[in-house]
Amino acid sequence: MRIGMEQKPKISIVSPVYKAEKFVGKLVAEIRKTMQTIGVSYEIVLVDDRSPDNSWLHMKAISEEFKEVKSIRLSRNFGQHPAIMAGLSQAKGEWVVVMDCDLQDQPKEIIKLYEKAQQGFDVVLARRTKREDSFLKRMSSHLYSKIYGYFTNTKYDNEIANFGIYHQKVIAAILRISDYIKFFPLFVNFVGFNVTSISVAHAKRDSGKTSYSLSKLISLAFNTIISFSNKPLKIMVKFGLVISLLSFGIGIYEIYRFVTNQIAVLGYTSIIVSIWFLSGVIITTIGVTGIYIGKIFDQSKNRPVFIIDEIHG
Repeated sequence: MRIGMEQKPKISIVSPVYKAEKFVGKLVAEIRKTMQTIGVSYEIVLVDDRSPDNSWLHMKAISEEFKEVKSIRLSRNFGQHPAIMAGLSQAKGEWVVVMDCDLQDQPKEIIKLYEKAQQGFDVVLARRTKREDSFLKRMSSHLYSKIYGYFTNTKYDNEIANFGIYHQKVIAAILRISDYIKFFPLFVNFVGFNVTSISVAHAKRDSGKTSYSLSKLISLAFNTIISFSNKPLKIMVKFGLVISLLSFGIGIYEIYRFVTNQIAVLGYTSIIVSIWFLSGVIITTIGVTGIYIGKIFDQSKNRPVFIIDEIHG
């Protein structure tokens, strides 16, 4: 069932697009086939994160052919999660599906997500029981989930990503989060509501390769941990206290040695090592503090996390 201009859709499907000229057409075709099976009104919201290939030309052509497809182009490359936020800001459906564009998130699984949501859940997350990713990506995702869980004292399931179906009230709550650093799965975890998950099939990438390099993954992990946790600061404080107590104990011992005439020649090496070690601790502590101050500065500027250039459809 397609939507008319006067009718709000039952389901909005939001997908950020980047370097997807070879499969964006197939993505839309698979989504349309699935939505015809479900039989409710829907819209497809594609967000071009200023892809350097011809993705935008394909998206515009698709929007002209299918009236239920809305294509959005950002003014520059803002990143996957700001692009998701841009799509969510334009989604009108009572339910919103978020999925990647590379067809690893399979559109046919929307049926299972929607049916589960009708059982009274506000959020139904897709758990990839058998991930068809590279070994490096699976290991980095697992490592990130452990590190993030440690720093935030929460559980983060690395088998769950963006794919899922969300009630409009959940999306509205997420859009109200004013954090400058955007990471959609963590926002979903933060807002709460009635959440469940189901197992879904995960496919191999249709073509091409992921745009996330190792350096980008590390940067994303670093920024999200800093944004959602102040535990690194607490760790540095604890570390500083331990060093202070250790230094105090060593100082008492050295005074005892001096009083009992056990020190013949003062040690040059121990002094130099102590200076360099404590200097390193101080510089590290200042550096961690500076990172947080920098994030506060970015947040205080209140710049938009995305800027929409064009909308078609």
